Amino acid sequence: MMKLSIAGAALLAGTALYAPQAQAQAKPALKAAAAADVDAHAKLVQEMVDSIFSFAEPGFQEFRTSDYITAILEKNGFKITRGVAGIPTAWTAEWGEGGPKIALGSDIDCLLGLSQYPGSPTITPMVVGAPGHGEGHNSGMPLIVAAAIAAKDVMIKNHIKGRLMIWPGVAEELLATKAYYVRAGLFKDVDASIFTHVSNDFGTAYGDLGQNGMVSVEYSFHGKTSHAAGAPWAGRSALDGVEVMDMAWNMRREHLPLTQRSHYVITNGGGQPNIVPGEAAVWYYFRERTFKSIADLYQTGNEISEAAAKATGTTVTRKVLGYAAPNFANKPLAEAAYLNIKAVGMPKWSADDQAFARAVQEANGLKIQPLKSDIGALSTPESRGVSQGGGSDDIGDIMWAVPTITIRYPSNVPSTIGHNVTAAIAMATPIAHKGAVAGAKAVAMTVLDMMTTPKLLAAAKTYFEDVQKKTDSYAPVLTAEDQPAIWLNEKLMREMRPQMEKYYYDPTKYASYLDQLGIAYPSGAKK
Repeated sequence: MMKLSIAGAALLAGTALYAPQAQAQAKPALKAAAAADVDAHAKLVQEMVDSIFSFAEPGFQEFRTSDYITAILEKNGFKITRGVAGIPTAWTAEWGEGGPKIALGSDIDCLLGLSQYPGSPTITPMVVGAPGHGEGHNSGMPLIVAAAIAAKDVMIKNHIKGRLMIWPGVAEELLATKAYYVRAGLFKDVDASIFTHVSNDFGTAYGDLGQNGMVSVEYSFHGKTSHAAGAPWAGRSALDGVEVMDMAWNMRREHLPLTQRSHYVITNGGGQPNIVPGEAAVWYYFRERTFKSIADLYQTGNEISEAAAKATGTTVTRKVLGYAAPNFANKPLAEAAYLNIKAVGMPKWSADDQAFARAVQEANGLKIQPLKSDIGALSTPESRGVSQGGGSDDIGDIMWAVPTITIRYPSNVPSTIGHNVTAAIAMATPIAHKGAVAGAKAVAMTVLDMMTTPKLLAAAKTYFEDVQKKTDSYAPVLTAEDQPAIWLNEKLMREMRPQMEKYYYDPTKYASYLDQLGIAYPSGAKK
């Protein structure tokens, strides 16, 4: 197991080179105890990482995953509230009394169509067409659980007052819940928040993170059916409305800001060719850099949909399926967390780990890069430069509710492609386990910083109020009528779950998921 190094302990003790708010820290002995506690729960981390990988549940269908995690938290003294914000698979787990209240979260959903045998360098689906963890969300909540248990144990032993609230990122790949969490008031009495996300590096950041916010919306066109050959003139094709909208949007792209990202899928193209489609639908993601530009892009989409309906003699309605705010992370919290990340250091990768990473890269034509051995610099607005737009993460909504940071932890292989099967290959291997353990230590240490040094939380709140809120104002496009799209993926999982269940990991019988599947590490060969 990783131990807090002598250099790491020295770094915790001597912080003269950092800004005053970053000097607000818990005592090194408390942090060393937290790190040791995480090491003591490394087996639990491995079992959780492997189990959640095996459940492979997409957005709004994380029932087995949520039941599994909350059972572990209840066993460790946390009070569970289920179905929060009107979302069946969402929950909170709370512990403690008095003192600051710190929220800890990570995502739990997976992606459609990315089923994959872990430990196999070649693309090999476990269940063809089934979802899989091609983003690595199976590793984040195990990290958070281990960190929360460690922080709780240290707080109890040292009579430290404070409260913890753990929450899951449900349907993050749909960007469909965290704005509803905020709207429901889940963070109204929270002092600060730590979020984690899988990566191949170990770090954190502050300021405008350069990601786009987003609105997810489905446009449904309504026409009139008719015999497509016998009387096409009697019909009005809803699919024509969809196609005209898509064509018009693609022409409009040339005249949109470079920072925008927009993409769509046709979710209903009609029934069969000899019937003029009376119903058709298209699902859009509109992404932009600021709250106003997101709203403006969304309005452009609405106008084009209405024009397409008029052009085709149809009508159109729309339903918001999700929203994500631009990300803005807290500087004092990031500085404090970065010191802890440096103190923990990267995992000690074995020769097998490095060999497996290379095998994944070679088998899939990816750039050859070893697993990283060094911690990079703290990411700042200056080091990132000007953003030209990109992806989204709905942690942004929580970042605009309370001071928040994201800690990236090293549980995946460099060069793999996000939202791709290659990103699933390592996510139930020793690489994923070691990265989650390292991340748990950094989170637990940062929680203790917050609990024991009021100066840090005061500085975080000042930055939140006097810096972050001066750059923009939280203004999601959600209306009172918009509700979480909890029906999404339901039909798919009714069909897929019976095929997937036989692959669920049983930690009472097997030391690891690779053992259960009979996969040798690092070769990927069947035993």
